Amino acid sequence: MGFDAAVQELGSPKTKTAGLLLAADVSPKTEKEIRFAAEKHGKTVVRAEFTMDEAESALGKRVGVLLVLDEGLYGSLIKGITG
Repeated sequence: MGFDAAVQELGSPKTKTAGLLLAADVSPKTEKEIRFAAEKHGKTVVRAEFTMDEAESALGKRVGVLLVLDEGLYGSLIKGITG
């Protein structure tokens, strides 16, 4: 969870990253940087409708970037977000 952890995981040669989710209120700079890092490693990024405060309520940590490792979970989350 979080920008630094996501960038570190994306850069790992053994990463199993399925994709990334961005909170609706993540800064434009953070979005630009995480999209650049994800594109460099061939991973998708989806902007979700939840806010960082809502992520904190659900996860116990205020984050704007969520990296998902499980393909099935990522697919379900994306399906829920995009309809």
